[in-house]
Amino acid sequence: MGNLVQTSSRMTPAGPESDITRKVTLRKERLQNLKPIVRVQGLSKQYRIGVRRASNDTLHETIFRKLCSRLSWFKSNGDLHHETIWALKDVSFEVEPGEALGIIGRNGAGKSTLLKILSRITEPTTGRVELFGRVGSLLEVGTGFHPELTGRENVYLNGAILGMRKAEIERKFDEIVAFSEIEKFIDTPVKWYSSGMYTRLAFAVAVNFEPEILIVDEVLAVGDGPFQKKCLGKMGEISRAGRTVIFVSHNMSAIEALCNRVLWLVDGELVEEAETEKVVSDYVNTGVAVSTE
Repeated sequence: MGNLVQTSSRMTPAGPESDITRKVTLRKERLQNLKPIVRVQGLSKQYRIGVRRASNDTLHETIFRKLCSRLSWFKSNGDLHHETIWALKDVSFEVEPGEALGIIGRNGAGKSTLLKILSRITEPTTGRVELFGRVGSLLEVGTGFHPELTGRENVYLNGAILGMRKAEIERKFDEIVAFSEIEKFIDTPVKWYSSGMYTRLAFAVAVNFEPEILIVDEVLAVGDGPFQKKCLGKMGEISRAGRTVIFVSHNMSAIEALCNRVLWLVDGELVEEAETEKVVSDYVNTGVAVSTE
């Protein structure tokens, strides 16, 4: 007989498998005692619509545009009129360490706005967000990469932005390239990448730099079926390792496969928050869900 180790009230054979079991148990116990890794309180975001983005106009063109826009905002009574829209309205929730949270809703429900706030890309109008860990995010195609830099240069740039040392980035580099499956094009400027290639590299960077909080938008939809499956498997692996995943998708099959809890947004408001099976069932019954294999 092999050596025995005492665990609780029973004797268990010592060995690699029992060591792994103990580590998983200890990790779960430790996570249960931790505070939420994401806390959102009374979050609202207002946008003013019909406002033209800043451009490279000349001074004359800028002044002329400003005068025209001011005139167009005046009503007959002489009041300056601003048309606004609330993308999010008083949203509150918490996410525990190691949890995989899904966010669903129709287009325009406020899902992407919420992820941009969590990723610190935009600020809320009111409310508070607390994040207790390093955040890695994969949102719109093209976000986070400099188009004139090569794939290799963008990997190093993203690592530096996340506060990683050069040695850490080099240690992860081969793994990132292998996961993305674009080895042949890694020294090509990313402006020449297809949307699928861009997404492959962006996802590989986001997951392999080991963030405590991984935020992924519907951007994975541009990838092919096998790569989407690979990405879902990697996100599940991240969640099982005790890190947190926040995932937005219109694909209910993907949500059900990955997430243990789901938020449902309607017109910027949180209308339901519960276990995945219940929320997805309620959502599908409205007739607006997309469920693909």
